[in-house]
Amino acid sequence: MTIGILAVQGAFAEHEKMLSKLSCECFEIRSSSDLTREMNGLIIPGGESTVQGKLLRELGLFDPLRERITAGLPVFGTRAGLLMLAKRIENDERVHLATMDITAVRNAYGRQLGSFHTDAEFKGIGKIPMTFIRAPYISAVSENVEVLAEVDGKIVAARQGSQLVTAFHPELCGDTRVHKYFLKTL
Repeated sequence: MTIGILAVQGAFAEHEKMLSKLSCECFEIRSSSDLTREMNGLIIPGGESTVQGKLLRELGLFDPLRERITAGLPVFGTRAGLLMLAKRIENDERVHLATMDITAVRNAYGRQLGSFHTDAEFKGIGKIPMTFIRAPYISAVSENVEVLAEVDGKIVAARQGSQLVTAFHPELCGDTRVHKYFLKTL
């Protein structure tokens, strides 16, 4: 099994470390030539969604990745990755890949100073550590989206078909269970 990790901006190296702990092969996607490699899944890391969206377009990655995700390529988006996949963003007119039927709120917990860590239940896994840094949350889901985790009444993880998103950074906690959950869906 091989996972492609979008590596144009954000916390891609941390995802590589998590996959390494799970003995899963991965490679970085930085240009359209990287898309010639076979992959069983894709990770879109946390970072800055506006920058990632701009770079995907400039590097010729936007349309090919969107087509693959729409065709069923399993994808796991963390924080900015969640915003990249959301069909709607309440407080931003920009949308990016827009493949998941969710509505998100950008920087919902405030600026960097509003960052926090907690432990909460994740459906099918149990209680896990969650690190939120300038995090979004999901304000609405369609009926075909399964809510996987909530913190203080806000949706922070969801799944729709082969798409998984988290508003938190599981790659920063050292706990591999969310990554393992994603790999089991492949």
